[in-house]
Amino acid sequence: MKYALAAVFAIGATLTGALLLAQDGPVAIPYDDPDMVARGVDVYAATCAACHGVDLKGEPEWRTRGADGLMPAPPHDETGHTWHHPDALLIELTTRGPAAVIGRDYASAMPGYQDVLSERDILAALAYIKSTWPPEVIARHDQMNAGG
Repeated sequence: MKYALAAVFAIGATLTGALLLAQDGPVAIPYDDPDMVARGVDVYAATCAACHGVDLKGEPEWRTRGADGLMPAPPHDETGHTWHHPDALLIELTTRGPAAVIGRDYASAMPGYQDVLSERDILAALAYIKSTWPPEVIARHDQMNAGG
């Protein structure tokens, strides 16, 4: 587990400056756009809530591998680790799936959603998730995205 997390953090540092570039720079999660958040509520309910919970609380014992060897779905509220990752990595993990992003035979039940959801819907789901975080968590996340 600690090696997988180290890989995620290393990849996150690379992705922050390298992936998902728009004309004006890296794509940011639009958590302060009411239309995207409203769209994200629907996308999350239809696509994410079955595993990550309607209330964003994740699965029980989410820090312990299950009998199948997979990690349970983590919470996306402030009690989880979602907000510890920069926007670019969250987008990449959702788009390609943790196994593809982390590599090294990392097993995950979460698929990539690149063939299921549009880029806009992926951003909308993440916008909804981030919009639910307390202001101090959003501020820390924004600071991390700014490189601080």
